Amino acid sequence: DIALCAPVVAREAAEQGKSLHQHHAHLCIHGVLHLLGYDHEDAAAARIMEAIEIEALEHLGIPNPYETNGPGA
Repeated sequence: DIALCAPVVAREAAEQGKSLHQHHAHLCIHGVLHLLGYDHEDAAAARIMEAIEIEALEHLGIPNPYETNGPGA
């Protein structure tokens, strides 16, 4: 199961200058990857997981959530 706290997702999206839709999609993909066994316990694992997230989000027309030069950066 994946559980997201809607008020926290909304707050984080606002703090990070992201749309609610984009942040929610990112967290859902992130959660699915955890269910599939991915983690971000070390830098190498984090790079792999983030690359998969970025690619999946790109297929949905959502920009890289780890970019730091956009709104809210």
